[in-house]
Amino acid sequence: MASVDLRMSYLSVLALLNFVFVFVTGTDFVRFISFRAIYHNITGGSALCQESVPWSVAMRDTSVIKAVCVDLILLALFTVQHSVLAWAPVKQACQSVLGVLNRAMYCSTTALALQVLMRFWQPVTNAPCLWSVHNAPWDIWFPLICFVFHFLAWAIIFSILLIFDYGELLGIKQVYYECLGMGDPLALKSARAQRLYSHLRHPVCLELGVVLWLLPTFPLDRLLLAGYLTIYLALAHSLDTQDCAYLSVQLRSKMQLFSMPPGGSAEALSNTANNNNNNNHKHD
Repeated sequence: MASVDLRMSYLSVLALLNFVFVFVTGTDFVRFISFRAIYHNITGGSALCQESVPWSVAMRDTSVIKAVCVDLILLALFTVQHSVLAWAPVKQACQSVLGVLNRAMYCSTTALALQVLMRFWQPVTNAPCLWSVHNAPWDIWFPLICFVFHFLAWAIIFSILLIFDYGELLGIKQVYYECLGMGDPLALKSARAQRLYSHLRHPVCLELGVVLWLLPTFPLDRLLLAGYLTIYLALAHSLDTQDCAYLSVQLRSKMQLFSMPPGGSAEALSNTANNNNNNNHKHD
């Protein structure tokens, strides 16, 4: 009995540490990819690019070439980690070794890859920008507009993560269910939900596209980051009409729950759940 309790405590501590690490990394990523660039433009920091340097000269500059190579290597390392560990044979091998900690391990290694990318990312300051808004009054208004759109995009992203059960996405729910002896939480979901989760690797493609491309100043290193991640997200997108239909049903059910009065009866909640189950069985 003591060994079982010790194992449960060990799993819980690892899951909690994973959650903290992923949360901190997510906060750093928001700052890195979004608000740091906008804030730099508003406060008038050092130039992110050299408008007076022609592209033909910049592409022969060794500092530019070195920075581009380093950034491409960092992006490739992130892609290898994020894709290889999601590959079915590797995923099954990790599952057999790590058990319920497999999802937590995947999230932790993803966060570690992002930390490496952010810490060693090389700005390309000796090349021209693709665009830079610096004419009044748009040099003030456009960064503020970007800030609003970025804020809304991140709010939508976090809302979607909540809807898609962030506890399970981060591997916490797997450990919790293991401690209660309930098995894998994904196995308790419907066949359509399992099918969706197998296809839906990145549920926030559009919102990430907004924060990647909508900036008042767009230097060369940002083009590498935005272009590479956009292509990666597009290639990983594999939803079909059945997945979209299931998402539509789930969205309607969520909206029904949110639209209920605070004192809504348990019977109404039960009816909503039953309707969703009936719809799922019809589509299955």
